[in-house]
Amino acid sequence: MRRGTLHVSRETRWRDRVLRGALLAAVLLAAGCSGGGLGGPTTTASVPSATPPAPPQSSPPSLKDKIASFFSGATQKEPQPVTNADPDVQCPFLDIRQGASTLTIPPPPPDGSNEAMSLKYQGTLVRAARDCAVVNGQMVMRLGVQGRVIVGPAGGPGEVDVPLRIAVVSAPLTAPKTVVTKLIRIPVAIGAGAGNADFTHIEEGLSFPLPPTGSSDPYIVYIGFDPLGAAAQDQAKKPPPAKKPKPSAKPNPNAPTG
Repeated sequence: MRRGTLHVSRETRWRDRVLRGALLAAVLLAAGCSGGGLGGPTTTASVPSATPPAPPQSSPPSLKDKIASFFSGATQKEPQPVTNADPDVQCPFLDIRQGASTLTIPPPPPDGSNEAMSLKYQGTLVRAARDCAVVNGQMVMRLGVQGRVIVGPAGGPGEVDVPLRIAVVSAPLTAPKTVVTKLIRIPVAIGAGAGNADFTHIEEGLSFPLPPTGSSDPYIVYIGFDPLGAAAQDQAKKPPPAKKPKPSAKPNPNAPTG
């Protein structure tokens, strides 16, 4: 009897365990189907922030950024798109004119003496770049130049006029020929206590005709300082000196009279 009772009690316990397991499985299955239980996909509601984070403030572009942006194909002032342009063209070779890579203010004495203590400013070219396109048979070039003005022993704060010459030259075997040339005056401000100042110039839309068909003479773009050209330009702007009136002839008292 006890064995029977024990046997019935074990069956009852086993049946209860099965029912509890089935009930737990049903609960877990229902929770999984609702999407918020174990193994189900969880979703997170997007709650807008009361105070959205402020966007990071961008610092003004530096000189290095300006010249770097040119080399990457963009300037601070984006050029207007050129219509009917063929960008697949080889730009002329770019070079610094021999003897024109340094600007000395004032210029050295003509006798060749070295008066270093009288030097106010010295300009140098750091680097340059260009890109080209062909528009209706004309080559259109964009050229950027970066340089530096160093303050000499006799220099100080102020504004320095930097004369930059750009010249496109056809270089045949006999004698080079100038295709187009341009003198650019770049004002460079020197601050108080500054030992040097950098400058950047980007020349947009420098156009010139393409080489004749079948010509083997290459084009070369020269850049350099041209203080003599700037002096001649300033001289041409000056009004001519007024002519002095000729003195009227005085009568000769000893001249014979009729």
